[in-house]
Amino acid sequence: MPLHIDPHRLLSIAVIAGTLTLLVAAEILRPLRRTVEPKLRRTIRNLTTAGISLAILTLLQAPLLVPVAHWTSAHRLGLLNQWSLPLWAATALAVILLDYTLWWWHWASHKVPFLWRFHLVHHVDLDLDASTALRFHFGELMLSIGYRALQIVVIGATTDAVWLWQTILFASILFHHSNMRLPVRIERLLVKLVVTPRMHGIHHSMCLNETDTNWSSIVSWWDYLHRTLLLNVPQDDVVIGVPAYQSAGDVTIGRILCMPFVRQRDDWQLPNGETAVREHVAERPSLLQA
Repeated sequence: MPLHIDPHRLLSIAVIAGTLTLLVAAEILRPLRRTVEPKLRRTIRNLTTAGISLAILTLLQAPLLVPVAHWTSAHRLGLLNQWSLPLWAATALAVILLDYTLWWWHWASHKVPFLWRFHLVHHVDLDLDASTALRFHFGELMLSIGYRALQIVVIGATTDAVWLWQTILFASILFHHSNMRLPVRIERLLVKLVVTPRMHGIHHSMCLNETDTNWSSIVSWWDYLHRTLLLNVPQDDVVIGVPAYQSAGDVTIGRILCMPFVRQRDDWQLPNGETAVREHVAERPSLLQA
């Protein structure tokens, strides 16, 4: 009996592998930010974290979400099932709405303390590059399955639309987490449509009022819409990470896997007891800085 391989999964794997390979090469040739930790050590740590998360997610996500999508379509539930739309239009709208509702999940992951325990693992990376895009705690991904099911039911997204969105999402998060230096003039154009490395680098700043911005994942429109867009921070001023975890010993593989389950630190407190924030110069143009 021939082995059946899901074409959706093959496409996602090909997109991840191809995009990651290209971005790693670009990061080596044209790095955007100075690095703190040795790249090989970080990459091994991030890929190990990703591998554990992927193994658990593979066992849970498809067996749960595919039946939810089929059930939603069969019962004509969700926003998009209320109209007779062409397949291409329904798919495009589903991708856009899935991306928008993901904005709210990302916002909640920062604002709800229980969710932040898990999302913190992603933010304590001391550097930011394409491998960071894969570094999510398995607990966060397990929690996201319930929200993903809710997205599918409310939007009325088909299985194909969800797979397409996730494939685009994988490519996008690899791109905007990357340490690739694009020409500023090009990135200023791109950021009007999609999330870019300089834009998302500000979100990974150790300053709380900068981390609380730029929550979009694929298109940047949602931060324009919610007025949470911040672009006027020079990349040389951005220190990646969380103030309470600035030591390499704080972010070993064992510590980050246990991080959501142990006593939490005052994440944004500096050694002097103050909260890590930065005042932004109002008259500086709201454009990406070199």
